[in-house]
Amino acid sequence: MAAAMAAAGPRGGGKLVERGAPGRRALYFCGSIRGGREDQALYARIVSRLRRFGAVLTEHVAAAELGERGEEAAGGDRFIHERDLAWLQQADVVVAEVTQPSLGVGYELGRAVVLNKQILCLFRPRSGRALSAMIRGAADGSRFQVWDYEEEEVEAMLDRYFEAGPAEQVAVSRDPTATFLP
Repeated sequence: MAAAMAAAGPRGGGKLVERGAPGRRALYFCGSIRGGREDQALYARIVSRLRRFGAVLTEHVAAAELGERGEEAAGGDRFIHERDLAWLQQADVVVAEVTQPSLGVGYELGRAVVLNKQILCLFRPRSGRALSAMIRGAADGSRFQVWDYEEEEVEAMLDRYFEAGPAEQVAVSRDPTATFLP
């Protein structure tokens, strides 16, 4: 059932990617939908860049036609929840743009932590928003990274993250809280 849900996305946009396929990571992108779509164009840039590094399971998050009311999936919210959790379980890396507050993104990140996923959260301090302490405070300098960035450098930040090995990923973070202090 999970495989069927993972293959069926909004308007057929979902993907089923074989984990461990040579050279193809499964990437789960998180961005606000019902919490606000102000950053949709930025999400499109992020998803476009992420395609260089693997198969993006949640491309629909960047779709211009997806409004604040979300998608209209047959099966409703329960189907969306189960399908997205199947994708999250399949993912090798989770990338979240966390500038626009979103209950759904926070939930996805919490589940990703429990699933021991590699996580990169991107936040724009100049937005005038304050990032939740539950997100910034989760940065452990290893599996959970929080990087501050400027909108014009998002592609470069993604390049640096994915082209660096795990040890170097902490070093390129400009966020001082990204290093775990016991």
